[in-house]
Amino acid sequence: MNPRRSFLKSSVVLASALSLPAMARSAKAASGERTLRLYNTHTGESLRSVFWAEGQFLPESLTDINKLLRDHRSNTVAEIDPQLLVLLNRVSTQLGSDPVLHVISGYRSPETNLKLAAASDGVARHSMHLEGKAIDIRMPGKSLSHVHKAALNARGGGVGYYPDSQFVHLDTGRLRRW
Repeated sequence: MNPRRSFLKSSVVLASALSLPAMARSAKAASGERTLRLYNTHTGESLRSVFWAEGQFLPESLTDINKLLRDHRSNTVAEIDPQLLVLLNRVSTQLGSDPVLHVISGYRSPETNLKLAAASDGVARHSMHLEGKAIDIRMPGKSLSHVHKAALNARGGGVGYYPDSQFVHLDTGRLRRW
């Protein structure tokens, strides 16, 4: 690992562990970097990760994000589409300075998706969650309609609005909305 990446990863870990706002701001402000702050509502896990720097995705960060976005029901980890992370970054930058996105659902195993689809008409049998190309989110402190508007403005794929369930769905498929 090159020294800059090592420094970035160490800074992110230290800033997360100590919650030092100044370090978080300096890590985010570095030119050309993309950062996400995620909280998994089912597992209680959270992370702040610089996932893109120096013109490329950072494998260590992608591994950490894949784990956080795993299927919590089966504990199955899968590769998340890096373009979904870019889309989440575009949405999060519209919502404030380094906001925490609450993840309702990331990757879903085929078994989990089949169970959810059998229990609800709102779950697609061929969901993009199965491919690591979809995520359901909300953001505390922001209205769901504001999160929805940010997702639509990002124009990165499909956007579903579920006010009764309190989440917005984003995926990297074709542009569409429901």
